[in-house]
Amino acid sequence: MAASGGRRCVRSLPGVMLWRSSPCHYEYTPMCHFLGSLRKLPLHTFNTGARKMHTAPLRSLFLLRPVPILLATGGGYVGYRQYEKYRDQKLEKLGLEIPPKLASHWEVALYKSVPTRLLSRAWGRLNQVELPYWLRRPVYSLYIWTFGVNMTEAAVEDLHHYRNLSEFFRRKLKPQARPVCGLHSVISPSDGKILTFGQVKNCEVEQVKGVTYSLESFLGPRAYAEDLPFPPASSRDSFRKQLVTREGNELYHCVIYLAPGDYHCFHSPTDWTVSHRRHFPGSLMSVNPGMARWIKELFCHNERVVLTGDWKHGFFSLTAVGATNVGSIRIYFDRDLHTNSPRYSKGSYNDLSFVTHANKEGVPMRKGEHLGEFNLGSTIVLIFEAPKDFNFRLKAGQKIRFGEALGSL
Repeated sequence: MAASGGRRCVRSLPGVMLWRSSPCHYEYTPMCHFLGSLRKLPLHTFNTGARKMHTAPLRSLFLLRPVPILLATGGGYVGYRQYEKYRDQKLEKLGLEIPPKLASHWEVALYKSVPTRLLSRAWGRLNQVELPYWLRRPVYSLYIWTFGVNMTEAAVEDLHHYRNLSEFFRRKLKPQARPVCGLHSVISPSDGKILTFGQVKNCEVEQVKGVTYSLESFLGPRAYAEDLPFPPASSRDSFRKQLVTREGNELYHCVIYLAPGDYHCFHSPTDWTVSHRRHFPGSLMSVNPGMARWIKELFCHNERVVLTGDWKHGFFSLTAVGATNVGSIRIYFDRDLHTNSPRYSKGSYNDLSFVTHANKEGVPMRKGEHLGEFNLGSTIVLIFEAPKDFNFRLKAGQKIRFGEALGSL
């Protein structure tokens, strides 16, 4: 292209313009001279006397891209978190108590920015794809080996019977595989691991030892309404009094974590009547014990289905908490429930009452009766009212199976 003073602009290096004043002369700027020397720079070898060290040309520094840097940074952060987890496990084995290290607000916000709801919906679609007959055994065998699934308890042990992963996750058990304890008033509603249990004090509930969440944020307001945003929080003490309906009773809780290899259905933990369902759309963060120790009020962030009603001692509730790849929570008698649906927005909830003019009591449930299911492992939270002499027959961290005793009077 033409330039003033009879000069023409020509390209000598990519992205560098040189001004030509005559057929044989170029006017190089200092930067052009530096870049030209970089281009001709070969691979050098330096002898330190101990060993040879090769250095790449400096121009390779210009080839750095942000994606590898982000991957390296993220990998280093994950590796550091795994090291902390390993160190804490070693200290726990020595009997030392480790104070919880909670995630900061920016870490929680960063995690919540991950599209876990969309990913979980995609995972659900993938799970419903029918597998070829010849591929079923190797795929399910890998899952069984990875998560320690006991297929001898399954009602159908033949792996070829399950057409897709969703059917395999929701496999039924043999009737005799989980006998229901009749001596105790409350049984475990599912297989899993006991994270925490005990009395609810000051309206704060433990999700794991040392990490709590708000009872009112978790259950929502006691007054039922349809598709309303959260109202201003009331007095914590008054909210607890709304749940404890009888003189001399206390409020108790129990948290059960279902791993991916556990039996995915959950059952009624006692004889009670379900009068109401509340669905909270929310995030689908992982709820494994490590995350529960790291993120405060994790269960309040996540999508969940709260069933409330009454048993012989007063208030009783069972909450199914969603998690990553567990966007689907099914309640057998509730056909209107649709979890992880894009039509519901976070920060709201929708209510459904099972008490109608035709049915003024609600849905009666017998102890051990089928109640619902997850598509993968997740968490069950029980919050209920009982007399002061109610005793849990549990230890934190123990494995439990559906039908085994949680506690009694």
